[in-house]
Amino acid sequence: MKTRLLAFVTAMSVGVPLTAVAQNSARLDAIARDAARQFQQARAEAQTPTAAPGAPAVPVVNMTLDDATQRALERNLDIAVERLNPQTFDFSLASINAAYRPTLTSNVGLRSATTFSRSQTAGAAILESDTLLGNAGFGQNLRRGGGSVSVNFLNNRLAQSDQFALRNPTLSTSFNALLVQPLMRGFRVDGTRTQLVVTRLNQDMSELALRGTIVATLANVRNAYWDLVYAIQAVDAARRSLNLASKLVEDNRSRVEVGTLAPIDIVQAQAEEALRRQTLVQAEATNRTTELALKRLLVNGTDDPIWSSTLNPTDRPSFVPETLDVQAAVRKALENRTDLLQSRKQVQSNEVTVKNLADQKLPALDLSASYGASGIGGPQFIRQGLGGTVTQTIPSGFNDALGTLGRLTAPQWNLSVAFSYPIGNNQAQANHARALVQTRQTMAQSKQLELQVATEVTNAALVAESSLTRYQTSLASLELAQKRLDAEQSKFEVGMSTNFFVVQAQRDLADAQNTELKALLDYRKALVDFQRVQEAPAGGRTSGGLTSITGAAGTTAITAAARNGVGN
Repeated sequence: MKTRLLAFVTAMSVGVPLTAVAQNSARLDAIARDAARQFQQARAEAQTPTAAPGAPAVPVVNMTLDDATQRALERNLDIAVERLNPQTFDFSLASINAAYRPTLTSNVGLRSATTFSRSQTAGAAILESDTLLGNAGFGQNLRRGGGSVSVNFLNNRLAQSDQFALRNPTLSTSFNALLVQPLMRGFRVDGTRTQLVVTRLNQDMSELALRGTIVATLANVRNAYWDLVYAIQAVDAARRSLNLASKLVEDNRSRVEVGTLAPIDIVQAQAEEALRRQTLVQAEATNRTTELALKRLLVNGTDDPIWSSTLNPTDRPSFVPETLDVQAAVRKALENRTDLLQSRKQVQSNEVTVKNLADQKLPALDLSASYGASGIGGPQFIRQGLGGTVTQTIPSGFNDALGTLGRLTAPQWNLSVAFSYPIGNNQAQANHARALVQTRQTMAQSKQLELQVATEVTNAALVAESSLTRYQTSLASLELAQKRLDAEQSKFEVGMSTNFFVVQAQRDLADAQNTELKALLDYRKALVDFQRVQEAPAGGRTSGGLTSITGAAGTTAITAAARNGVGN
Protein backbone atom coordinates (compact mmCIF):
# COMPACT_ATOMS: atom_id res chain seq x y z
CA MET A 1 0.00 0.00 0.00
CA LYS A 2 2.83 2.38 0.89
CA THR A 3 4.55 1.59 -2.41
CA ARG A 4 1.44 2.45 -4.45
CA LEU A 5 0.89 5.65 -2.46
CA LEU A 6 4.50 6.68 -3.08
CA ALA A 7 4.10 5.97 -6.81
CA PHE A 8 0.93 8.10 -6.85
CA VAL A 9 2.62 11.06 -5.10
CA THR A 10 5.66 10.82 -7.40
CA ALA A 11 3.46 10.73 -10.50
CA MET A 12 1.56 13.80 -9.39
CA SER A 13 4.79 15.70 -8.68
CA VAL A 14 6.23 15.09 -12.15
CA GLY A 15 2.98 15.44 -14.03
CA VAL A 16 2.60 11.81 -15.12
CA PRO A 17 -1.01 10.83 -15.93
CA LEU A 18 -2.58 8.65 -13.25
CA THR A 19 -3.79 6.18 -15.89
CA ALA A 20 -0.21 5.56 -17.10
CA VAL A 21 0.98 5.05 -13.51
CA ALA A 22 -1.82 2.58 -12.85
CA GLN A 23 -1.10 0.65 -16.03
CA ASN A 24 2.62 0.47 -15.23
CA SER A 25 1.90 -0.62 -11.66
CA ALA A 26 -0.45 -3.32 -12.92
CA ARG A 27 2.19 -4.55 -15.36
CA LEU A 28 4.83 -4.76 -12.62
CA ASP A 29 2.38 -6.57 -10.34
CA ALA A 30 1.70 -9.10 -13.11
CA ILE A 31 5.42 -9.75 -13.57
CA ALA A 32 5.89 -10.21 -9.82
CA ARG A 33 2.93 -12.60 -9.59
CA ASP A 34 4.23 -14.64 -12.52
CA ALA A 35 7.70 -14.87 -10.97
CA ALA A 36 6.17 -15.99 -7.67
CA ARG A 37 4.06 -18.59 -9.49
CA GLN A 38 7.17 -19.92 -11.25
CA PHE A 39 8.95 -20.17 -7.90
CA GLN A 40 6.04 -21.96 -6.23
CA GLN A 41 5.75 -24.35 -9.15
CA ALA A 42 9.46 -25.17 -9.04
CA ARG A 43 9.34 -25.70 -5.27
CA ALA A 44 6.28 -27.93 -5.57
CA GLU A 45 8.00 -30.01 -8.24
CA ALA A 46 11.04 -30.37 -6.02
CA GLN A 47 8.97 -31.48 -3.03
CA THR A 48 6.45 -33.62 -4.95
CA PRO A 49 7.85 -35.32 -8.07
CA THR A 50 4.39 -36.49 -9.18
CA ALA A 51 1.66 -33.97 -9.83
CA ALA A 52 -1.27 -33.94 -7.46
CA PRO A 53 -4.62 -35.14 -8.83
CA GLY A 54 -6.63 -32.32 -10.36
CA ALA A 55 -3.66 -29.95 -10.57
CA PRO A 56 -3.43 -27.97 -13.84
CA ALA A 57 -0.98 -29.54 -16.24
CA VAL A 58 1.95 -27.41 -17.34
CA PRO A 59 2.14 -27.35 -21.15
CA VAL A 60 5.22 -28.99 -22.62
CA VAL A 61 6.80 -27.42 -25.69
CA ASN A 62 9.01 -29.63 -27.84
CA MET A 63 11.78 -27.54 -29.35
CA THR A 64 14.65 -28.26 -31.70
CA LEU A 65 17.85 -26.25 -31.75
CA ASP A 66 16.79 -24.56 -34.99
CA ASP A 67 13.44 -23.64 -33.43
CA ALA A 68 15.24 -22.07 -30.47
CA THR A 69 17.58 -19.97 -32.63
CA GLN A 70 14.73 -18.83 -34.89
CA ARG A 71 12.62 -17.85 -31.91
CA ALA A 72 15.53 -15.92 -30.41
CA LEU A 73 15.92 -13.97 -33.65
CA GLU A 74 12.27 -12.99 -33.52
CA ARG A 75 11.70 -12.37 -29.80
CA ASN A 76 14.97 -11.90 -27.93
CA LEU A 77 14.83 -8.55 -26.14
CA ASP A 78 18.58 -7.87 -26.40
CA ILE A 79 18.32 -8.11 -30.19
CA ALA A 80 15.12 -6.06 -30.20
CA VAL A 81 16.81 -3.26 -28.25
CA GLU A 82 19.90 -3.29 -30.46
CA ARG A 83 17.77 -3.18 -33.62
CA LEU A 84 16.50 0.26 -32.63
CA ASN A 85 19.94 1.87 -32.44
CA PRO A 86 20.61 2.15 -36.21
CA GLN A 87 17.17 3.72 -36.66
CA THR A 88 18.04 6.57 -34.29
CA PHE A 89 20.89 7.59 -36.58
CA ASP A 90 18.39 8.13 -39.42
CA PHE A 91 16.92 11.01 -37.43
CA SER A 92 20.38 12.33 -36.59
CA LEU A 93 21.29 12.35 -40.28
CA ALA A 94 18.02 14.06 -41.13
CA SER A 95 18.77 16.72 -38.52
CA ILE A 96 22.23 17.39 -39.96
CA ASN A 97 20.99 17.41 -43.56
CA ALA A 98 18.43 20.01 -42.55
CA ALA A 99 21.29 22.54 -42.47
CA TYR A 100 21.42 22.33 -46.28
CA ARG A 101 17.73 22.86 -46.89
CA PRO A 102 16.56 26.31 -48.03
CA THR A 103 15.16 28.67 -45.43
CA LEU A 104 12.25 30.93 -46.40
CA THR A 105 11.94 34.32 -44.69
CA SER A 106 9.25 36.99 -44.69
CA ASN A 107 8.68 40.26 -42.92
CA VAL A 108 5.42 42.24 -42.99
CA GLY A 109 4.92 45.30 -40.79
CA LEU A 110 3.53 48.78 -40.37
CA ARG A 111 5.47 51.61 -38.80
CA SER A 112 4.30 55.18 -37.98
CA ALA A 113 6.52 58.03 -36.78
CA THR A 114 6.06 61.69 -35.88
CA THR A 115 9.18 63.85 -35.55
CA PHE A 116 10.02 67.51 -35.07
CA SER A 117 11.88 69.27 -37.88
CA ARG A 118 15.24 70.95 -37.29
CA SER A 119 15.62 72.59 -40.69
CA GLN A 120 13.60 74.81 -42.99
CA THR A 121 14.15 72.27 -45.75
CA ALA A 122 12.65 69.46 -43.71
CA GLY A 123 9.32 70.00 -45.45
CA ALA A 124 7.19 70.74 -42.39
CA ALA A 125 7.45 71.77 -38.75
CA ILE A 126 6.27 68.33 -37.70
CA LEU A 127 6.89 65.38 -40.01
CA GLU A 128 4.56 62.44 -40.02
CA SER A 129 5.40 59.22 -41.88
CA ASP A 130 3.68 55.86 -42.23
CA THR A 131 5.68 52.94 -43.63
CA LEU A 132 4.26 49.60 -44.76
CA LEU A 133 6.85 46.78 -45.19
CA GLY A 134 6.47 43.58 -47.17
CA ASN A 135 9.72 41.61 -47.58
CA ALA A 136 10.48 37.99 -48.57
CA GLY A 137 13.54 35.92 -49.29
CA PHE A 138 15.32 32.63 -48.89
CA GLY A 139 18.78 31.41 -47.91
CA GLN A 140 20.60 28.11 -48.24
CA ASN A 141 23.91 26.55 -47.25
CA LEU A 142 25.85 24.88 -50.06
CA ARG A 143 27.17 21.34 -49.70
CA ARG A 144 30.01 21.93 -52.13
CA GLY A 145 32.47 24.56 -51.06
CA GLY A 146 30.86 25.30 -47.72
CA GLY A 147 29.36 28.62 -48.82
CA SER A 148 25.91 30.14 -48.49
CA VAL A 149 23.61 32.00 -50.82
CA SER A 150 20.61 34.22 -50.16
CA VAL A 151 18.11 36.20 -52.23
CA ASN A 152 15.91 38.92 -50.74
CA PHE A 153 12.99 40.85 -52.24
CA LEU A 154 12.24 44.07 -50.27
CA ASN A 155 9.20 46.34 -50.62
CA ASN A 156 7.89 49.33 -48.71
CA ARG A 157 5.28 52.09 -49.03
CA LEU A 158 6.14 55.41 -47.39
CA ALA A 159 3.44 58.07 -46.88
CA GLN A 160 4.73 61.35 -45.35
CA SER A 161 3.87 65.02 -44.75
CA ASP A 162 7.07 66.39 -46.32
CA GLN A 163 6.15 69.36 -48.58
CA PHE A 164 9.35 68.86 -50.57
CA ALA A 165 8.65 65.21 -51.36
CA LEU A 166 8.84 64.28 -55.03
CA ARG A 167 6.51 61.29 -54.47
CA ASN A 168 3.87 60.71 -51.89
CA PRO A 169 3.32 57.93 -51.15
CA THR A 170 6.67 56.52 -52.27
CA LEU A 171 6.66 52.88 -53.40
CA SER A 172 10.12 51.32 -53.21
CA THR A 173 11.16 47.81 -54.25
CA SER A 174 14.53 46.09 -54.52
CA PHE A 175 16.17 42.70 -54.73
CA ASN A 176 19.56 41.53 -53.58
CA ALA A 177 21.47 38.30 -54.19
CA LEU A 178 24.42 37.49 -51.91
CA LEU A 179 27.02 34.73 -52.11
CA VAL A 180 29.47 34.10 -49.28
CA GLN A 181 32.14 31.58 -50.27
CA PRO A 182 35.13 30.45 -48.16
CA LEU A 183 38.25 30.07 -50.30
CA MET A 184 40.59 28.39 -47.80
CA ARG A 185 39.30 27.40 -44.35
CA GLY A 186 35.96 25.61 -44.71
CA PHE A 187 36.19 25.08 -48.48
CA ARG A 188 37.10 21.38 -48.60
CA VAL A 189 35.50 20.38 -45.30
CA ASP A 190 33.70 22.02 -42.43
CA GLY A 191 31.97 21.07 -39.22
CA THR A 192 28.65 20.13 -40.78
CA ARG A 193 30.11 17.94 -43.50
CA THR A 194 32.43 16.29 -40.96
CA GLN A 195 29.52 15.62 -38.63
CA LEU A 196 27.52 14.15 -41.50
CA VAL A 197 30.24 11.67 -42.45
CA VAL A 198 30.98 10.75 -38.83
CA THR A 199 27.29 10.12 -38.13
CA ARG A 200 27.04 7.80 -41.14
CA LEU A 201 30.07 5.88 -39.91
CA ASN A 202 28.52 5.70 -36.44
CA GLN A 203 25.39 4.25 -38.01
CA ASP A 204 27.51 1.62 -39.75
CA MET A 205 29.14 0.80 -36.41
CA SER A 206 25.70 0.52 -34.82
CA GLU A 207 24.64 -1.96 -37.50
CA LEU A 208 27.82 -3.94 -36.87
CA ALA A 209 27.01 -3.90 -33.15
CA LEU A 210 23.56 -5.30 -34.00
CA ARG A 211 25.18 -8.06 -36.04
CA GLY A 212 27.54 -8.84 -33.16
CA THR A 213 24.63 -8.95 -30.72
CA ILE A 214 22.77 -11.37 -32.98
CA VAL A 215 25.81 -13.66 -33.33
CA ALA A 216 26.55 -13.60 -29.60
CA THR A 217 22.90 -14.15 -28.67
CA LEU A 218 22.51 -17.11 -31.01
CA ALA A 219 25.70 -18.61 -29.58
CA ASN A 220 24.29 -18.12 -26.07
CA VAL A 221 21.03 -19.78 -27.17
CA ARG A 222 22.89 -22.80 -28.55
CA ASN A 223 24.98 -23.12 -25.40
CA ALA A 224 21.91 -22.71 -23.18
CA TYR A 225 20.09 -25.33 -25.27
CA TRP A 226 22.92 -27.82 -24.80
CA ASP A 227 23.09 -26.93 -21.09
CA LEU A 228 19.42 -27.84 -20.78
CA VAL A 229 19.97 -31.09 -22.69
CA TYR A 230 22.81 -31.95 -20.32
CA ALA A 231 20.73 -31.00 -17.28
CA ILE A 232 17.90 -33.30 -18.43
CA GLN A 233 20.30 -36.14 -19.13
CA ALA A 234 21.99 -35.52 -15.79
CA VAL A 235 18.60 -35.94 -14.11
CA ASP A 236 18.09 -39.20 -16.00
CA ALA A 237 21.56 -40.41 -14.99
CA ALA A 238 20.92 -39.47 -11.36
CA ARG A 239 17.59 -41.27 -11.46
CA ARG A 240 19.21 -44.42 -12.92
CA SER A 241 21.89 -44.23 -10.26
CA LEU A 242 19.20 -43.92 -7.59
CA ASN A 243 17.39 -46.95 -9.02
CA LEU A 244 20.60 -48.97 -8.82
CA ALA A 245 21.12 -47.89 -5.22
CA SER A 246 17.49 -48.73 -4.36
CA LYS A 247 17.83 -52.12 -6.00
CA LEU A 248 20.95 -52.78 -3.97
CA VAL A 249 19.04 -51.92 -0.79
CA GLU A 250 16.31 -54.39 -1.69
CA ASP A 251 18.84 -57.10 -2.60
CA ASN A 252 20.73 -56.58 0.65
CA ARG A 253 17.49 -56.69 2.65
CA SER A 254 16.66 -60.04 1.03
CA ARG A 255 20.13 -61.38 1.82
CA VAL A 256 19.89 -60.23 5.44
CA GLU A 257 16.55 -62.01 5.77
CA VAL A 258 18.10 -65.29 4.59
CA GLY A 259 21.17 -64.73 6.76
CA THR A 260 23.79 -64.36 4.04
CA LEU A 261 24.53 -60.69 4.76
CA ALA A 262 25.06 -58.62 7.90
CA PRO A 263 22.43 -55.96 8.78
CA ILE A 264 25.12 -53.26 8.64
CA ASP A 265 25.28 -53.75 4.88
CA ILE A 266 21.67 -52.54 4.62
CA VAL A 267 22.58 -49.33 6.45
CA GLN A 268 25.50 -48.73 4.11
CA ALA A 269 23.30 -49.28 1.04
CA GLN A 270 20.58 -47.02 2.49
CA ALA A 271 23.15 -44.26 3.10
CA GLU A 272 24.26 -44.53 -0.50
CA GLU A 273 20.62 -44.46 -1.60
CA ALA A 274 20.05 -41.23 0.38
CA LEU A 275 23.14 -39.71 -1.20
CA ARG A 276 21.88 -40.62 -4.69
CA ARG A 277 18.47 -39.11 -3.87
CA GLN A 278 20.18 -35.89 -2.83
CA THR A 279 22.12 -35.88 -6.08
CA LEU A 280 18.86 -36.32 -7.98
CA VAL A 281 17.27 -33.35 -6.19
CA GLN A 282 20.28 -31.17 -7.01
CA ALA A 283 20.16 -32.27 -10.65
CA GLU A 284 16.46 -31.43 -10.86
CA ALA A 285 17.11 -27.97 -9.37
CA THR A 286 19.89 -27.38 -11.88
CA ASN A 287 17.53 -28.48 -14.64
CA ARG A 288 14.94 -25.89 -13.64
CA THR A 289 17.54 -23.13 -13.41
CA THR A 290 19.00 -24.03 -16.79
CA GLU A 291 15.55 -24.11 -18.36
CA LEU A 292 14.84 -20.63 -16.98
CA ALA A 293 18.11 -19.33 -18.48
CA LEU A 294 17.11 -20.63 -21.92
CA LYS A 295 13.60 -19.18 -21.62
CA ARG A 296 15.06 -15.76 -20.88
CA LEU A 297 16.75 -15.81 -24.30
CA LEU A 298 13.62 -16.95 -26.16
CA VAL A 299 10.80 -14.74 -24.86
CA ASN A 300 9.92 -11.08 -25.24
CA GLY A 301 8.22 -10.79 -21.85
CA THR A 302 6.58 -12.73 -19.06
CA ASP A 303 3.33 -12.85 -21.04
CA ASP A 304 4.99 -15.09 -23.64
CA PRO A 305 3.46 -18.61 -23.58
CA ILE A 306 6.93 -20.17 -23.54
CA TRP A 307 7.68 -18.49 -20.21
CA SER A 308 5.02 -20.53 -18.39
CA SER A 309 5.66 -23.79 -20.28
CA THR A 310 8.08 -26.64 -19.85
CA LEU A 311 10.73 -26.87 -22.56
CA ASN A 312 11.61 -30.25 -23.99
CA PRO A 313 14.71 -30.04 -26.18
CA THR A 314 14.34 -32.79 -28.77
CA ASP A 315 17.81 -32.59 -30.31
CA ARG A 316 20.66 -34.49 -28.76
CA PRO A 317 24.35 -33.67 -29.11
CA SER A 318 25.99 -35.92 -31.66
CA PHE A 319 29.66 -36.73 -31.64
CA VAL A 320 31.10 -35.79 -35.01
CA PRO A 321 34.80 -34.91 -34.76
CA GLU A 322 35.53 -31.74 -36.73
CA THR A 323 38.87 -30.76 -38.20
CA LEU A 324 39.71 -27.21 -37.14
CA ASP A 325 41.64 -25.02 -39.59
CA VAL A 326 43.10 -22.43 -37.24
CA GLN A 327 44.83 -20.42 -39.96
CA ALA A 328 41.65 -20.05 -42.01
CA ALA A 329 39.64 -19.25 -38.87
CA VAL A 330 42.06 -16.50 -37.82
CA ARG A 331 42.00 -15.08 -41.34
CA LYS A 332 38.20 -15.06 -41.34
CA ALA A 333 38.07 -13.40 -37.94
CA LEU A 334 40.52 -10.67 -38.98
CA GLU A 335 38.37 -9.91 -42.02
CA ASN A 336 34.83 -10.27 -40.68
CA ARG A 337 34.73 -9.93 -36.88
CA THR A 338 32.36 -7.20 -35.84
CA ASP A 339 34.63 -5.50 -33.31
CA LEU A 340 37.46 -5.29 -35.86
CA LEU A 341 35.10 -3.89 -38.48
CA GLN A 342 33.85 -1.38 -35.94
CA SER A 343 37.41 -0.38 -35.10
CA ARG A 344 38.14 0.22 -38.78
CA LYS A 345 35.04 2.39 -39.04
CA GLN A 346 36.26 4.27 -35.99
CA VAL A 347 39.63 4.81 -37.69
CA GLN A 348 37.81 6.22 -40.73
CA SER A 349 35.80 8.51 -38.46
CA ASN A 350 38.99 9.70 -36.80
CA GLU A 351 40.56 10.40 -40.20
CA VAL A 352 37.60 12.59 -41.17
CA THR A 353 37.87 14.49 -37.88
CA VAL A 354 41.63 14.97 -38.28
CA LYS A 355 41.06 16.29 -41.81
CA ASN A 356 38.61 18.85 -40.44
CA LEU A 357 41.03 19.86 -37.67
CA ALA A 358 43.77 20.31 -40.26
CA ASP A 359 41.45 22.53 -42.28
CA GLN A 360 40.84 24.68 -39.20
CA LYS A 361 44.54 25.63 -39.22
CA LEU A 362 44.18 27.39 -42.58
CA PRO A 363 43.63 31.17 -42.79
CA ALA A 364 40.07 32.36 -43.16
CA LEU A 365 39.69 33.82 -46.66
CA ASP A 366 36.04 34.48 -47.53
CA LEU A 367 34.68 35.95 -50.74
CA SER A 368 31.45 37.96 -50.59
CA ALA A 369 29.69 38.89 -53.83
CA SER A 370 26.32 40.57 -54.10
CA TYR A 371 24.22 42.10 -56.85
CA GLY A 372 20.95 43.93 -56.67
CA ALA A 373 18.75 46.63 -58.13
CA SER A 374 16.10 49.07 -56.97
CA GLY A 375 12.82 50.35 -58.34
CA ILE A 376 10.60 53.25 -57.35
CA GLY A 377 6.98 54.22 -57.93
CA GLY A 378 4.17 56.36 -56.61
CA PRO A 379 2.55 59.63 -57.73
CA GLN A 380 5.29 62.03 -58.88
CA PHE A 381 4.87 65.79 -58.23
CA ILE A 382 6.13 68.58 -60.54
CA ARG A 383 6.50 71.76 -58.45
CA GLN A 384 7.25 75.42 -59.11
CA GLY A 385 10.58 75.80 -57.39
CA LEU A 386 11.64 74.26 -54.08
CA GLY A 387 8.53 73.50 -52.10
CA GLY A 388 6.34 75.38 -54.55
CA THR A 389 2.90 74.65 -55.77
CA VAL A 390 2.34 71.33 -57.54
CA THR A 391 1.78 72.11 -61.21
CA GLN A 392 1.53 68.55 -62.43
CA THR A 393 1.05 65.11 -60.97
CA ILE A 394 2.34 62.14 -62.91
CA PRO A 395 0.38 59.00 -61.94
CA SER A 396 2.56 56.02 -60.90
CA GLY A 397 2.04 52.82 -58.91
CA PHE A 398 3.69 49.60 -57.78
CA ASN A 399 3.78 48.27 -61.35
CA ASP A 400 5.99 51.21 -62.31
CA ALA A 401 8.32 50.34 -59.42
CA LEU A 402 8.54 46.74 -60.61
CA GLY A 403 9.19 47.94 -64.17
CA THR A 404 12.04 50.15 -63.01
CA LEU A 405 13.42 47.21 -61.04
CA GLY A 406 13.14 44.87 -64.01
CA ARG A 407 14.97 47.30 -66.32
CA LEU A 408 17.84 47.40 -63.81
CA THR A 409 17.76 51.20 -63.93
CA ALA A 410 19.52 51.47 -60.55
CA PRO A 411 21.81 48.44 -60.18
CA GLN A 412 24.30 47.90 -57.39
CA TRP A 413 26.96 45.31 -56.76
CA ASN A 414 29.60 44.53 -54.21
CA LEU A 415 32.68 42.32 -54.24
CA SER A 416 34.90 41.91 -51.19
CA VAL A 417 37.42 39.49 -49.70
CA ALA A 418 37.89 39.10 -45.93
CA PHE A 419 41.12 37.62 -44.54
CA SER A 420 42.01 36.61 -40.99
CA TYR A 421 44.74 34.48 -39.48
CA PRO A 422 45.91 34.34 -35.84
CA ILE A 423 49.60 34.95 -35.28
CA GLY A 424 51.52 32.35 -33.31
CA ASN A 425 50.22 29.13 -31.78
CA ASN A 426 46.45 28.89 -31.66
CA GLN A 427 43.75 26.48 -30.58
CA ALA A 428 43.36 24.93 -34.03
CA GLN A 429 47.05 23.97 -34.15
CA ALA A 430 46.90 22.47 -30.66
CA ASN A 431 43.77 20.46 -31.52
CA HIS A 432 45.36 19.14 -34.71
CA ALA A 433 48.60 18.18 -32.92
CA ARG A 434 46.63 16.33 -30.26
CA ALA A 435 44.61 14.52 -32.94
CA LEU A 436 47.79 13.35 -34.70
CA VAL A 437 49.03 11.82 -31.44
CA GLN A 438 45.67 10.12 -30.94
CA THR A 439 45.84 8.81 -34.52
CA ARG A 440 49.08 7.01 -33.77
CA GLN A 441 47.47 5.72 -30.60
CA THR A 442 44.49 4.28 -32.49
CA MET A 443 46.81 2.54 -34.96
CA ALA A 444 48.55 0.81 -32.07
CA GLN A 445 45.18 -0.07 -30.54
CA SER A 446 44.06 -1.59 -33.85
CA LYS A 447 47.11 -3.84 -33.98
CA GLN A 448 46.53 -4.76 -30.36
CA LEU A 449 42.94 -5.71 -31.14
CA GLU A 450 44.00 -7.82 -34.13
CA LEU A 451 46.46 -9.69 -31.90
CA GLN A 452 43.75 -10.19 -29.31
CA VAL A 453 41.37 -11.58 -31.94
CA ALA A 454 43.99 -14.00 -33.25
CA THR A 455 44.67 -15.13 -29.67
CA GLU A 456 40.97 -15.67 -28.93
CA VAL A 457 40.46 -17.75 -32.07
CA THR A 458 43.54 -19.85 -31.32
CA ASN A 459 42.46 -20.37 -27.71
CA ALA A 460 38.97 -21.40 -28.86
CA ALA A 461 40.52 -23.98 -31.19
CA LEU A 462 42.72 -25.30 -28.37
CA VAL A 463 39.71 -25.60 -26.07
CA ALA A 464 37.80 -27.50 -28.76
CA GLU A 465 40.70 -29.89 -29.30
CA SER A 466 41.06 -30.40 -25.56
CA SER A 467 37.32 -31.04 -25.22
CA LEU A 468 37.49 -33.62 -28.01
CA THR A 469 40.31 -35.47 -26.27
CA ARG A 470 38.52 -35.30 -22.93
CA TYR A 471 35.33 -36.73 -24.44
CA GLN A 472 37.19 -39.61 -26.08
CA THR A 473 38.83 -40.35 -22.74
CA SER A 474 35.49 -40.19 -20.92
CA LEU A 475 34.04 -42.78 -23.31
CA ALA A 476 36.77 -45.23 -22.37
CA SER A 477 36.29 -44.47 -18.68
CA LEU A 478 32.53 -45.02 -18.95
CA GLU A 479 33.01 -48.38 -20.63
CA LEU A 480 35.47 -49.49 -17.99
CA ALA A 481 33.21 -48.30 -15.15
CA GLN A 482 30.31 -50.29 -16.58
CA LYS A 483 32.46 -53.42 -16.88
CA ARG A 484 33.73 -52.98 -13.34
CA LEU A 485 30.19 -52.66 -11.95
CA ASP A 486 29.07 -55.78 -13.81
CA ALA A 487 32.08 -57.66 -12.46
CA GLU A 488 31.55 -56.50 -8.88
CA GLN A 489 27.86 -57.40 -8.99
CA SER A 490 28.69 -60.87 -10.37
CA LYS A 491 31.30 -61.39 -7.67
CA PHE A 492 28.94 -60.07 -5.01
CA GLU A 493 26.23 -62.52 -6.04
CA VAL A 494 28.62 -65.48 -5.54
CA GLY A 495 30.07 -64.05 -2.32
CA MET A 496 33.46 -63.01 -3.74
CA SER A 497 32.94 -59.26 -3.21
CA THR A 498 31.54 -57.00 -0.55
CA ASN A 499 28.75 -54.45 -0.45
CA PHE A 500 31.32 -51.66 -0.20
CA PHE A 501 32.91 -52.44 -3.55
CA VAL A 502 29.53 -52.72 -5.28
CA VAL A 503 28.46 -49.31 -3.93
CA GLN A 504 31.78 -47.84 -4.95
CA ALA A 505 31.43 -49.30 -8.45
CA GLN A 506 27.90 -47.86 -8.76
CA ARG A 507 29.21 -44.46 -7.66
CA ASP A 508 32.06 -44.63 -10.15
CA LEU A 509 29.65 -45.52 -12.94
CA ALA A 510 27.40 -42.54 -12.08
CA ASP A 511 30.41 -40.24 -12.06
CA ALA A 512 31.60 -41.66 -15.37
CA GLN A 513 28.15 -41.13 -16.94
CA ASN A 514 28.04 -37.51 -15.80
CA THR A 515 31.61 -36.96 -16.97
CA GLU A 516 30.80 -38.40 -20.40
CA LEU A 517 27.69 -36.22 -20.74
CA LYS A 518 29.56 -33.13 -19.59
CA ALA A 519 32.49 -33.80 -21.91
CA LEU A 520 30.20 -34.20 -24.92
CA LEU A 521 28.35 -31.03 -23.98
CA ASP A 522 31.61 -29.12 -23.51
CA TYR A 523 32.79 -30.27 -26.93
CA ARG A 524 29.59 -29.07 -28.60
CA LYS A 525 29.80 -25.73 -26.76
CA ALA A 526 33.48 -25.40 -27.68
CA LEU A 527 32.56 -25.79 -31.35
CA VAL A 528 29.85 -23.14 -30.93
CA ASP A 529 32.35 -20.76 -29.34
CA PHE A 530 34.89 -21.49 -32.07
CA GLN A 531 32.37 -20.42 -34.69
CA ARG A 532 31.20 -17.44 -32.66
CA VAL A 533 34.69 -16.09 -31.97
CA GLN A 534 35.28 -15.82 -35.73
CA GLU A 535 32.32 -13.44 -36.13
CA ALA A 536 31.78 -11.55 -32.87
CA PRO A 537 33.51 -11.06 -29.51
CA ALA A 538 32.18 -12.40 -26.26
CA GLY A 539 30.42 -10.30 -23.68
CA GLY A 540 28.98 -7.74 -26.10
CA ARG A 541 32.26 -5.89 -26.60
CA THR A 542 32.04 -3.41 -29.48
CA SER A 543 34.86 -1.40 -31.06
CA GLY A 544 37.63 -2.75 -28.89
CA GLY A 545 38.17 0.48 -26.96
CA LEU A 546 39.68 2.55 -29.75
CA THR A 547 40.16 6.23 -29.04
CA SER A 548 37.51 8.43 -30.60
CA ILE A 549 38.99 11.71 -31.80
CA THR A 550 36.71 14.69 -31.34
CA GLY A 551 37.13 18.21 -32.61
CA ALA A 552 35.37 21.53 -32.71
CA ALA A 553 32.84 20.45 -35.33
CA GLY A 554 30.22 23.14 -35.42
CA THR A 555 27.31 23.35 -37.82
CA THR A 556 27.66 25.76 -40.71
CA ALA A 557 24.77 28.21 -40.54
CA ILE A 558 23.51 30.78 -43.01
CA THR A 559 25.48 33.92 -42.27
CA ALA A 560 23.76 36.98 -40.88
CA ALA A 561 24.87 38.97 -43.90
CA ALA A 562 23.22 36.53 -46.28
CA ARG A 563 20.06 36.38 -44.19
CA ASN A 564 19.65 40.13 -43.88
CA GLY A 565 20.56 40.99 -47.46
CA VAL A 566 23.75 42.98 -46.89
CA GLY A 567 24.78 44.77 -50.04
CA ASN A 568 21.56 46.63 -50.77
